[in-house]
Amino acid sequence: MRAPMFTGLSAFPLSPLRNDAFDERAYAGLIGRLVLAGVDSITALGSTGSYMYFDRDERRQVARAAVQHADSVPVMVGIGALRTSQVRMLADDAQEAGASAVLLAPVTYQALSDDEVFGLFEDVTAGLSVPLVVYDNPGTTHVTFAEDLYSRIATLPHVASIKIPGVPADPGEAAARVRSIRERVPGAVSVGVSGDGSAAAGLSAGCDVWYSVIGGTLPAPALRITRAALSGDHAAAAEESARLQPLWALFAEHGSYRVTAAIAEHLGLVAADCLPRPVQGLGTAARTRVAQLIDELDLAD
Repeated sequence: MRAPMFTGLSAFPLSPLRNDAFDERAYAGLIGRLVLAGVDSITALGSTGSYMYFDRDERRQVARAAVQHADSVPVMVGIGALRTSQVRMLADDAQEAGASAVLLAPVTYQALSDDEVFGLFEDVTAGLSVPLVVYDNPGTTHVTFAEDLYSRIATLPHVASIKIPGVPADPGEAAARVRSIRERVPGAVSVGVSGDGSAAAGLSAGCDVWYSVIGGTLPAPALRITRAALSGDHAAAAEESARLQPLWALFAEHGSYRVTAAIAEHLGLVAADCLPRPVQGLGTAARTRVAQLIDELDLAD
């Protein structure tokens, strides 16, 4: 039986900075919005949460703040790092902070073989006492998971969910993709979709959970898509996703990380220039378009 925290909407909030330091006050506000909205889980220090730009002390601070302000909502904490020893220390920190689960991407500089990726997860899960989500994010990590690698890793202790990078647009192909993964992993391991523009398709194709970028800043539309798809109203989920197509187009053009930061800044949820340098936010024209979309799509709440 799949754990409830690995179904529904898992919201990935920003870890905002102010003057190059973690802005816990703004972060608490972001987490509070997610709690009030009723998200199913919160994932701190995912890619949207800038985890690779934060040192260990900063990550510990973010993890503690997420758990502190999340009330009864389960919190997952990202623990990806270049070295296995660092990942294990970050896993210890997350567990000590009270995380309900951890999220692990195989971060690379040198290319990793499948055996090396498996070895990372084998070493890390051996020291865990909480569930782990496998984070497949090839656009960022440059690691591509074959389904056979999913299968190997999913048999390790504590592996509870696999976060796949989107599904094909064709409904039949999407369903076949999800079914193929399910056939290779234990039944208790959930399959989650990422890539916000394909979330409705992924949930309608049989994914259990949406690991959502936009859900961490604008939970209401993400919840509408999630609740509709998981209740079987696939048409309503597709309609809401289609309504947000201009937003998905901005994500494709500029990256969801920068666009989400611009949304949060425009809504006054975080300070200006909230991203870690050398990453810079959107330029003036793109920010203007973001502000227009917030009004046109009625996304401000």
